Order: sequence, then C-alpha cells, then structure tokens
Amino acid sequence: MNKKSILIITGFIVFAALSRLLPHAYNFTPLGAIALFGAAYFANKKWAVIVPLMALWVSDLLLNNLYYSAYQDGFAWLTGGFIYLYGSIILTVILGFIILKKITVGRVLGGAIAASMLFFIISNFGVWLSSPMYPLTMEGLVMCYTAAIPFFHNTLAGNVIYSALLFGSYEWLKATYPSLEPIQIES
Repeated sequence: MNKKSILIITGFIVFAALSRLLPHAYNFTPLGAIALFGAAYFANKKWAVIVPLMALWVSDLLLNNLYYSAYQDGFAWLTGGFIYLYGSIILTVILGFIILKKITVGRVLGGAIAASMLFFIISNFGVWLSSPMYPLTMEGLVMCYTAAIPFFHNTLAGNVIYSALLFGSYEWLKATYPSLEPIQIES
C-alpha cells in the first residue's frame, strides 16, 4: 500500500467534500465526482463506497447543523430524503466501477454526465414521493421533474468541473511522481 497515494486521495476527497461548505450555486457540488473518483482509485470496492458516503455524511452534518440549523429542531444526524441522495451516490460508485476500469477523458466525462442524470432522476423521484407539493400521480411526477430542470445544469457543471479537477490533478500527480499508485486498502 502506497501511503503517499492514500494521503493524496484522502486529501482530494476531503477538499471536495468541504467545498460544499463554501458559497456555491444550488446543486453545484462535488458529490458525483467524489463517487466516481473513489470508484476509480480505491482498489477495494468497500472503501470506494464508504469514503464517498462518509464524506457526504460529514459535510451534511456540518451544513445541516451550522448553516441550516434554524430550519430544524435540534441536532440533525440525517436530512429528509437522505435515502435517495445516498442511494444515488452508491449507484454512481457502481457506475464508476463499470466505466472507469480505464481512466480516459471520455470515460470520466461520460461518468460525470451519467452521475448527473442518476442524481436528477433518483433525487427528484424522492422529492415527488415525499413532498406534499406534488400529487402522487403521473402528472405530479412530471411536474416535479419539470420544476427540477433549472437545477440540472448546476449538477452537471459541478460533476464535470469537479471530475476534471480531481481526475486531472491526480493523473498529473501520477505522471509527475510515478511512485503513486491506486490505493490498495486491505479488508
């Protein structure tokens, strides 16, 4: 196991997760990119799922209890609809296992686009199921997805830009310092 690789990958993931705490446009986040990045570089599939979920959970804890505390009673361990958000991250990691066996610009871009679509479909389905704003009919589902369209471009931009930053930086580091290798975390 290469300790330099572990430190660098962990640093990238922590940086990306903490970037959610900075002011940003709605849905412009690194979540899909983190999931794809973990899938590509953690040799152990278990850690490829755990690390992005933990990064999401820790950044959610900070966001919900520092920035959004006025909107809830007491300390919030999880947000409403977390199952859809976390589920989309898990599916994005699985997508990364499939398409990122070889890292290329096209595969990373395709993964970022697919991750954005997965998030859009799954998270808005969850909103439709749990929000009283939309009737539980086909018309309500269409209304929910239609209302979410203006946010999709930020999700897509966030995934593409953060993927370019994470993958590009790490691949540049690997080319500059050949001793770096994919993380081999034992079970």
